[in-house]
Amino acid sequence: MKIRSAPTKFAAALVAPLLFAALAVAGSAQQAAPDPTAKPAASKDEVVELPKYTVTTGFRSPKAIDLIPGAIKLVSAEEIANTLQLTDDATAVLSRTVPGYAPATQQMQNTGETLRGRVALRLFDGISQTTPLREGSRNATFTDMDIVAQIEVINGPSAAEGIGAAGGIINYISKSPAKDGSEATLRTKFSEQGYNDSASYRVGLNYSHKDGPNDLIFGAAFAKHGMAYDAHGRRLGMGASGSSNDSDSKNLFIKVGHNFGVDNAQRLMLTVSQFRIEGKGHYIPDLGNRALGITDSAKRGVPAGAKTEFNDFAQYALAYKNDALFGGSLNVQAYKASQAMRFVAELGGADKQDPLFAPLGTLVDQSEINSQKKGLRSSWSGKDLFGVAGLELTPGFDYLDEKAQQRLALTNRVWVPPMNYTSKAPFLQASYTNGPVTVSGGVRHEGGELQVDDYTTVYFANRSYVQGGTLKYSETLPNVGIIVRLPQNWSIFGSYSKGFSLPNVGIPLRNVNYPGQSVAGILDLQAVVFDNKEGGVSWHGKRFSFSTSYYRSYSELGATLSIDPVTKDFILQRRPVKLTGYEFTGEYKVTSALKFSVLYSHMKGLTRTSETGPLTREQGMGNVSPDKLNLSTTWKFMPKASLTLDVEKVFSRNINVGAAGEEHTGSLTLAHLTASYSTKWGDFSVGIENLTDKYYILPWAQIDQFNNYFAGRGRVISVSYAVRF
Repeated sequence: MKIRSAPTKFAAALVAPLLFAALAVAGSAQQAAPDPTAKPAASKDEVVELPKYTVTTGFRSPKAIDLIPGAIKLVSAEEIANTLQLTDDATAVLSRTVPGYAPATQQMQNTGETLRGRVALRLFDGISQTTPLREGSRNATFTDMDIVAQIEVINGPSAAEGIGAAGGIINYISKSPAKDGSEATLRTKFSEQGYNDSASYRVGLNYSHKDGPNDLIFGAAFAKHGMAYDAHGRRLGMGASGSSNDSDSKNLFIKVGHNFGVDNAQRLMLTVSQFRIEGKGHYIPDLGNRALGITDSAKRGVPAGAKTEFNDFAQYALAYKNDALFGGSLNVQAYKASQAMRFVAELGGADKQDPLFAPLGTLVDQSEINSQKKGLRSSWSGKDLFGVAGLELTPGFDYLDEKAQQRLALTNRVWVPPMNYTSKAPFLQASYTNGPVTVSGGVRHEGGELQVDDYTTVYFANRSYVQGGTLKYSETLPNVGIIVRLPQNWSIFGSYSKGFSLPNVGIPLRNVNYPGQSVAGILDLQAVVFDNKEGGVSWHGKRFSFSTSYYRSYSELGATLSIDPVTKDFILQRRPVKLTGYEFTGEYKVTSALKFSVLYSHMKGLTRTSETGPLTREQGMGNVSPDKLNLSTTWKFMPKASLTLDVEKVFSRNINVGAAGEEHTGSLTLAHLTASYSTKWGDFSVGIENLTDKYYILPWAQIDQFNNYFAGRGRVISVSYAVRF
């Protein structure tokens, strides 16, 4: 399949006025607007220079945020630590700090946790944790968050890091030794809701060592998760796809680095990461009644089947860096990763029944997704090339080989056949900075092959024989953008980019239910290509700063999840999708000790009601979440003590009223409080999640799906202690 990749008229209309503005201000703004590398004089009335934060995601070399034409969120170590004082949920920090990220599910699964209305590509140190061939919505829990130094979020569809970035890129960056010598940090945490089975605890040790050219960081953690209760004292449900309640998790992380060569310009680094979270099998579902307002719960018992659910993620990477190669920097990373996810066993699940194993309605079975990846990521970046100051070029090449399948574990049946996707992707990225103006552009060519052997579907799909085959994907994906830094720390940007992803391939493969089909003839396997346009403005003053952006994303052959009215399971629909939205973030520093921050996001997704017709059906919770507003206040009332109050609000929404896809979701407002105090004996902190003990139904659970009617957690009190030695 070949799709034209030229920017649309809308992209030209977006970039052209910004380019005109850049040329108009270039002569005067080079003097009036501060150069990004210059430090302005300080006075009580002037704006102040901000720290020069950089990201590597999507650029392969450090890039200052104020040189990037796009909406980027850098989730800091402080924001991660504050969230971990409240909860161990790996995605809660994203829900509270990233405007376009959907509310967290409070489960092991992350169904509906989209970024700007689509599934995001999750990376750990640049290596994909996502399984786009069979997206099981369980790829957000893959490491212990205490080993993460920061999270880089690139909003909007992107092809910069390969397939899967339909909604954007979320890259978790691991910690590195920061200073010479050795340091160990022991962290413990205890959480409780006042019930005899609600206690949870975590113990983790991080050790770092740096000695000249050699460095090491080691992390090990173990956590026991008890049961969670809502504000009415009712146990929360276990989750149809898996729950972090009643589970144990363990994590091992090792990163070893060695610098060598002239001026230590070369570096070798080996990384090992192993993580596993597994249910303990002490509880079984106690289903409620949505019509009566009785939520799903759990009760003591032995789960159906003989195996508990788990996430098991491991990756190994060897990286080489040379900062003095042909006047630029070479980065090469070879990796191997495995991801295994086992889901909850079902008694009588319709799509898992087979009379060859047991009478219909009596069979117990559960599914497992397994993915094996190996690949290579490489790039070279040079600055001030060809004698042109401000010109930067980054060519590179990525290779990926991924095998994935889904099996029914107890009866050893193939549910989704083995799929093998290989990708070869050369790319070139360029940018040019002249005073207050930065223009960037690039292109990536995604050349992929999806190979599936002959297979036969399960009994539920009529044991249909499907002829295997190989599908070839060839897409050329451009991007272009401009950012203009205006006087008094104003800046504007505009960008256009194309993204590429595969749909959730496993769903249409396992749903083939009549004979005569072939892999090559299944329309649902065609790639999803996105056109994304975005524009924004930001301002940074001495005490107040804000940024806002508007985006539009369109895919001619989208991938929309909807609910099957019979099975209550997700089905995949391939129809055009248009997403629009705007986001706002702001920060106000009252004093050096008191800070307020705010974020707001609004988005709307439209698709067709049928195979033809206008885009009039609004996308629901499976894809697009309601508007949200988050407020945060941090008060450092003593040199070594601070308080943080977070308030998160999800607005009510009514869509498709009186038509197909009708949904109603209510509003929700929650408050959370953390307090910390540092002493010579260690750091103490207290976190109170759901401060007012509010009873509520989780936003994603307000839509009738398969066994998903869950309330949210009531008040949870956590006490943490960290000591360094």
